[in-house]
Formats: sequence, C-alpha cells, structure tokens
Amino acid sequence: MKTILLAVCGLTPQVITETLYALHQRGTPVDAIRILTTRPGKDACLTGLFGAGDGHFHRYLREYAPENKRIDFAPRHVRSVAGPSGAPIDDIAGSDDNEAFLKACLEAAFEHTASEDNRVLFSIAGGRKTMGACLSLAAQFYGRPQDRMYHVLVSPEFESNRNFYYPPAKPRRIELRDAMGQPCYKSTRYARVTLAPLPFISVRDRISDGMLKKPEPPSALLLSLVREREPELVVDCRNRKLIYRGLEMDMMPARLALYAFFALQKKRSDCATPDCKGCDACLLTLVEILDRLDEIAKLYATVGGTRLQGRMSDSGIMALSAENFNSYKSKIRTDLEKAFGPYELPRLEIASQGQRPDTRYGITMKKDRIKVVM
Repeated sequence: MKTILLAVCGLTPQVITETLYALHQRGTPVDAIRILTTRPGKDACLTGLFGAGDGHFHRYLREYAPENKRIDFAPRHVRSVAGPSGAPIDDIAGSDDNEAFLKACLEAAFEHTASEDNRVLFSIAGGRKTMGACLSLAAQFYGRPQDRMYHVLVSPEFESNRNFYYPPAKPRRIELRDAMGQPCYKSTRYARVTLAPLPFISVRDRISDGMLKKPEPPSALLLSLVREREPELVVDCRNRKLIYRGLEMDMMPARLALYAFFALQKKRSDCATPDCKGCDACLLTLVEILDRLDEIAKLYATVGGTRLQGRMSDSGIMALSAENFNSYKSKIRTDLEKAFGPYELPRLEIASQGQRPDTRYGITMKKDRIKVVM
C-alpha cells in the first residue's frame, strides 16, 4: 500500500523533514509527499528542502532512506494555494484566504483518499494554526480507517531553528539561542523529535455517494451529514394496508393489488439512478402493464382472500383497460394524498413519465425503501 504524507507548511520547512524522521523512527516508510502552503512558504520549502539540488530533503535521504528507496517528492509537489484573485496567497490574512486554503485542503484530501491502494498521513504541524485546522477538517471529511493524522513535537531549543532540520545520523554542534536570546552551541544528539498521533472522527461513511464524486464545499458536506433517512413504505398485502411514516392506510383490494404490482416492479428492477431520471428500468408502458394482467390477478387473489379469480374475470381489476387503468391510478393517488398528505405524494404515487403514446408508469421512490409483505 502506498503511503502519502500530506502536510501543511509555513515559513519553517524543517517540519517536513522532522516529520519524515519521526515516521522513520516508528518504522513507517513514506512513498510520496505533497505540501500545501503559501507563496512565501513555497519559496522557503524550495530553498530549504531542495536548495541547488542538495537541500535538506536530499541530505535526509542520503542518511536515512533505505537503499534504492525513492520518495515521490519534487518542487512541483509544493503547492502554493491561490486566493480569490487567482494569485498565490502571501498569508492567511482574512476569511477569503482561509476559505481558499480550506478548499485546497479538501481537494487534496479528496484526491489522495480516492484510491483504496494508498493511505494518507495528514501532518498538521506546519504553518499557522488555521492551516492545520483546515487540513484537520479535510481529514475528518475524507479520511478512512487506514489514514492517520499527526503533529510533530521538537525540543524547544531546536524547534524552528534555521540550522536544524532533523537529528543527523552523525551528531554535530549547531548554534542555538538561550533563554536570554544569546547565542550558544549544543549537539544535535540532545534533540528530541516526537510524532504525536492525533485521533480524528471520520464522517466519510456518512457522506452520500453522490457527494464523493468530486470535492464539495464544507457547507454542502455538512448538509449531507444532517440529511434525514428516507422513510420506508410497507405494502402489506396480507393485512390490506400501506404503512408510511408511522401512519397506516387501509386500501381496497383491487387498488392495493395494482399498487403492489408496481411496488414489486420497482423492487425487482435494475435501476441505474435512484430518482428514475434518465432511467426507465422500473417504468412500464400501458401495453406492458396489460400484458401482465395475470400477475395483477394473482396479487388480487392474495389480497382478496377467498374471492376466486375466475368469478371476477369479466369486471373491475380483472378487465383492466386503458380507460379504467387511469381511473384506478387516480383513485390510488387520492387515497395516498388523504392518508399521507400532498408533500409525500410525488414519491408514493404511480407516476407517469413521457408523452403519449410512450408514457411509462411506475413508483419513483428508491427501491430499498419499499417493502412488500405477501
């Protein structure tokens, strides 16, 4: 499984190599690195990590990377986030900059969590606090069980020191500043770099599939989380009733037989879309309905109990035609509206789609929300 380090960074690119070092100490190899930063942050990363082909990232690889181990990380992988004007932002100076940075974090998190063949390590240690908060929120929206979030802690005297990028394999003395701000020297053997795992609650499994096709703004993602689960419709042929949203409605046997026919058609169909738009797998033409009168007759025998099919074959539901089909459909619609209200009618009624003579009929409610009891 490929491991991607997705990090935010400000003017101290040391946090990237410090995180790499801490992961190495834990036995966690990294295959790729991607950084989100500002325009000055990108300049700092390019100078400090890559330099003139011999920056601290290359030095780290020489000292700690296993032989033949490559990390997919180059200057093009350091992204300076663009603001509302389209130009890279210099800092998180206001709500517009913050919104742009959050959008970039969501896009990056969405992109790198799209494949099950990788895991993402979210590093929130670099940059301003708001940058880490943005990446943390992105991790909560898109993170999966295999993903992790980290902060890195460095001994105070070495933290943000321009000469310290990680504890080198061979310790050396570097210039530091004491509590009074005076220069002093200390060996890097005393530097402590600690990786702090941060728990996060992933809500990815609560986001609808439609919201996982492309990066969405936080407002849309939050709205999808508070959506109400669609209620179940029970077509109870045994007790001649419909049950929906805690309400029960008795229905005449002939009407219930026809309605149950359409409910079963929906359940058995191979629907391409949940709302029937651009799909007619569960919808039937009148000719197709009349060709299946035997199915409706069997349902009527089940609903009607002891009444024999043969004795009713010359009238009512047993003699369904274009004229009385529309009459039955209209009466069923009226029953549904009286019992469950006009707001629920579009998802419950036997709807019609298309123009004559190609009109098709069916129930457009999602099939997993329909239950037929025989």
